[in-house]
Amino acid sequence: MKLRVVPVVVSVVASAVLLFGGWFAYQQWAVENPFQHKVSQMEGVKGVQTSITPNQVELNLDLAPDTDFAGLVRQIEADGKKLLGSRELKLTIKDQKSEKLEQVWQGALFPIAQAMENKQYTEITAALEQLEASEAGISAKADMDEKNVYITLTDGQISKFIILPRTAQAIGVWPNA
Repeated sequence: MKLRVVPVVVSVVASAVLLFGGWFAYQQWAVENPFQHKVSQMEGVKGVQTSITPNQVELNLDLAPDTDFAGLVRQIEADGKKLLGSRELKLTIKDQKSEKLEQVWQGALFPIAQAMENKQYTEITAALEQLEASEAGISAKADMDEKNVYITLTDGQISKFIILPRTAQAIGVWPNA
């Protein structure tokens, strides 16, 4: 029995295209797009991009200044529980450029880092209240869950959203500050 090379190669290529194409289509249209659409409909979200890998779900968010940041994260985790499974949720917030907010954050960074290191989380609220009192027009809000501390600094129509992990990082201050 003599096998013909061309039909065998065409058959293998067609099978691979169908298999991987079907998997890609399922991933795009049945998993990623519905999740992205659901997140984009949440209050305070102006734009979202998703990237789903076997180990993590990465969301790049563009948020409105008055967004309840911690509430939004909790809602994303609750609504995406089926999709997330054991995957890690990694959030990246589109930075709204403001030199004033950057300077304010740099000024508040040391007391907040000290409070995080000592696990004295009420000192974060005290540092933010002191910041609000000393900086006209700046409002600051902190919230916390079992994994992260969420800080929102707002100056009019511009906000800075910061996620501080409650577990210590090996190197550096915080990767997303």
